[in-house]
Amino acid sequence: MLTAAEQKKPTLWQRARHLFAVARHEPANLIGLVLAIFFAYLILAPVLSILVDSFIVQSGDEARTHQDEGSFTLYYIVRTLYSRISEILLWQPLYNTLAIAAGTVVFSMSIGVVLAWLVNRTNMAGRAWFATALIVPFMLPTWTFALAWTTIFKNRTVGGQPGWLESLGITTSNSVAYGYFPIVFILVLHYTPLVILIVGNALRRLDTQMEDSARVLGAPSRTIAFSIVLPLIRPALMSAALLIFADCIGEFAVPYILGLPVRYDTLATGLYRALDTRQNGVAAVIAAVIMIIGVITLLIDVRMMKEARRFVTVGGKGNMDRLRKLGRMRLPASGFVGAFVLIGVVLPLLTLFLSTIMILPGRFTLENFTFDYWIGSNLDTVALSKGILLTPEFWQAAWNTIVIVGSSSMISGVLGLLVGYAVLRCSFKGVGSFLRQITFLPYLVPGIAFAAAFLSLFAVARGPIPALYGTPFILIIALVAEKMPFASRSGIAAMTQLGKEPEEAARIAGANWFSRMGKIVIPIQAGPLATGILLPFISGIKGVSLFIILAIPSTDVLTTYSLRLLDYNYDQAANAVVLMIALIAWLGTVLIQKISGTGLAQGLEN
Repeated sequence: MLTAAEQKKPTLWQRARHLFAVARHEPANLIGLVLAIFFAYLILAPVLSILVDSFIVQSGDEARTHQDEGSFTLYYIVRTLYSRISEILLWQPLYNTLAIAAGTVVFSMSIGVVLAWLVNRTNMAGRAWFATALIVPFMLPTWTFALAWTTIFKNRTVGGQPGWLESLGITTSNSVAYGYFPIVFILVLHYTPLVILIVGNALRRLDTQMEDSARVLGAPSRTIAFSIVLPLIRPALMSAALLIFADCIGEFAVPYILGLPVRYDTLATGLYRALDTRQNGVAAVIAAVIMIIGVITLLIDVRMMKEARRFVTVGGKGNMDRLRKLGRMRLPASGFVGAFVLIGVVLPLLTLFLSTIMILPGRFTLENFTFDYWIGSNLDTVALSKGILLTPEFWQAAWNTIVIVGSSSMISGVLGLLVGYAVLRCSFKGVGSFLRQITFLPYLVPGIAFAAAFLSLFAVARGPIPALYGTPFILIIALVAEKMPFASRSGIAAMTQLGKEPEEAARIAGANWFSRMGKIVIPIQAGPLATGILLPFISGIKGVSLFIILAIPSTDVLTTYSLRLLDYNYDQAANAVVLMIALIAWLGTVLIQKISGTGLAQGLEN
């Protein structure tokens, strides 16, 4: 016999009917389901496609594999991992990549922690100005520094114009001009600001009351630093190190400019070379290796963030902004920070600008300076007869950049807000959780591998979807997918702060969903929506990895156009284009600052 309580308990079918009856009246449920299907195809399918390609015979490889196209094979795995040329295809590039990543992490962490402490915890002169100036290298494309380096140190190893030092009679060795040392040096300049942002944030939140207590008990500064401060900021240190390591794994532009002249290959340049020589199966294996390293690294970072909860400190009035007085070291400390700004900001940008107005490199005489490479005509070059600002190809690349990057950024921003809306409003918890994870997946995959994944899926027609390679559409959808981690997190954070009450009131008043979104949600979330659009735009403007794989001459953007000029040894013109990209990135960042109402460093940190 069933008890009265058991008889009243609803069955599984009744609970399901009730759930769907409730869900039917909430548009967020339909939006969540549509977005889940859309992102599964846009993000998950390309990743799975390139993983499958490493086990499928590719077109043109039938004779090598002695199998039909599309058949299952282990040929590419064996060729890449175990053959006589696997050292060239994978193992040496893997070693170079890991060496670059490790060196960058060690030196950027060492310098960044010191700079973060000086800016956030001392009375160093000019600390407020330095807090912004130190972040600028992170805003600039990495290859800005690479081009500045070649402008100064380029030797006779490659053709074209010599570097400034070579023109002055000072010969630079290959180890200085190209390869491991300059690549690591440049990446350290670029990623040190990231350490300053992450570690500086941790230092600002650190309760100084514990340091004061230890100091009262007679603990020396060394003990306080290593026994109190460092353990408390260890999660921030680990997070910065792992994020830098993961980014370095997929870095393409700097090894391309400074590594290829001396055949110093990394995984990213090896992947590019494999695709360029139509070794698509080998490229799929290399891309899979890059993805695996990126996923493992960033999953460790997620674990570190969970561990960070163990290091939360509770402070009251003692948690005040106390600055350490440097005394006689106040000005030398400012000199050290100023030297980093000089090397990381002033010298690269000044070098690039001077190179664009010099006829012959390294000759600092008045008659050698000209603005012809900007606004001149009848230049003595075969493929570039006018200055950059008068060249139709430059403006076509600029237009392509605005259309492609602008369109993808707006789509990303809107989709990010809809993802936030669906995650917070959807009745199906599994759908919200899936959207959170799937939109974060591109952050786990380095850009060069993600581009290869899109090429694998969209290079040929599949069902009703035509082949998109060679069209702007593949660039737009690839950028939308790659930038969704930024846009979705911005949308989720914004919607978390917006309660259901305004929408409920409008619903009771008879407003439909479109009216509620257009007159309530979007106006309230205009600031986060603008930030969700501008952040992908800035990132896309200076990005290289996606475009170098997916763009063709007719869809050139500013980044690929500048690299193409560099391949033609038109260094002055290439550097001029890079300066324009840096200017656009700077203006976009300032615009975000104005919209969000935060300082530059705080805005980038968020």
